[in-house]
Amino acid sequence: MEAVIRENKQMSKYKIVMPIVLLAVLIGGVLLGKIYFGGSNEPNSNIFTTQQNNQDITDDRQNAITRVVSKASDCIVGINVEEVKEVQNPFFDDPFFRQFFGESTPRTQVVRGLGSGFIISEDGYILTNDHVAGNATKISVTLTSGETVEAELIGKDPTTDVALLKINKKGLPFLRFANSDRVLIGEWAIALGNPFGLFEINAKPTVTVGVVSATNMKVFSGQNRVYNDMIQTDASINSGNSGGPLLDANGDVIGMNTIIYTGGQFNQGSIGVGFAISINRVKKIMEELKANGKIDRSFNVGFRIQAVDDRIAEYLKLDKKKDYGAVVVQLQPGGLSDRAGLKVEDVIIKVNDVQVKNDQEVIFAINDMRVGDKLKLTVLRNGDEEEIEMELERAN
Repeated sequence: MEAVIRENKQMSKYKIVMPIVLLAVLIGGVLLGKIYFGGSNEPNSNIFTTQQNNQDITDDRQNAITRVVSKASDCIVGINVEEVKEVQNPFFDDPFFRQFFGESTPRTQVVRGLGSGFIISEDGYILTNDHVAGNATKISVTLTSGETVEAELIGKDPTTDVALLKINKKGLPFLRFANSDRVLIGEWAIALGNPFGLFEINAKPTVTVGVVSATNMKVFSGQNRVYNDMIQTDASINSGNSGGPLLDANGDVIGMNTIIYTGGQFNQGSIGVGFAISINRVKKIMEELKANGKIDRSFNVGFRIQAVDDRIAEYLKLDKKKDYGAVVVQLQPGGLSDRAGLKVEDVIIKVNDVQVKNDQEVIFAINDMRVGDKLKLTVLRNGDEEEIEMELERAN
């Protein structure tokens, strides 16, 4: 009987305790739900912090790129040029019409063009491409203030495609140069300029952003220009961007936007492959132009070369699996190379101790030199290596 009484008492305790436990669990769950999901009035709650951070992003949209644009925009200029060219009437250039009307006299025509540039000193020096302003008879520069001023061509170097201009203004904002030898593939690249003349609409540069795709590139343009040490970028560069700066994430210049690949003859827009001349190379040229107005490249090495194909390799008993620079096919009698000891059928394998793989690389290396420089050629002659040295002389 006593055991039954004790059992009844224990059951009564459970009936009292269990509802109390269940009520405590329920209240605890409600409180936790309010803290994590219902929003808390406490300033240190997670939801409050997240909302605050989102609000900060909305209120202040600045980032590394927008800060660069703000810093650099006023240093960018739009360039408009006028160039006088001789043009021939296409009808009178035809042999059928010439037999009736004779030779026609070429007429002159004013051709207008545009491009970009950037200010590099507070007293008005501006960098751009030679193909933008090098042959202009009149150069006008538009500032971000909307003011248009005439510019003077201080100097140009068609070989490297660099031109230096000057406007008569003081106290101008200007860009600083980075060390382009330290540029890393994959870092931010920001291009500013005047594509398609859009700068003229509101006196503000167009901004495009990408990354550095490659460095130390050689680009063969089919002209007599030496595009060495180029920076490749996928930042969109279009017609009119030539001469504008390519900037790093600090807002310093790493290159001058110069050429693009368009993917075809009839496509003039960007496909994400653009090239800028590294600013270390531009700076060296700029300093010479500022001092002398030009770079003296009026030398004549006095030889002609061609690529080494399989037929020539077989004739000269060369290894067809190797790349050779070029073979000498003609010498100017009494010329510079003739006097230095170069011979026809010599195969040029190095220029100034740098290996060359084809005839274009030989031409690139030599065209980039100046009067007074020493040219050293390493050649294969009858299976042996020979070294030929000469000092580049001004051609008569």
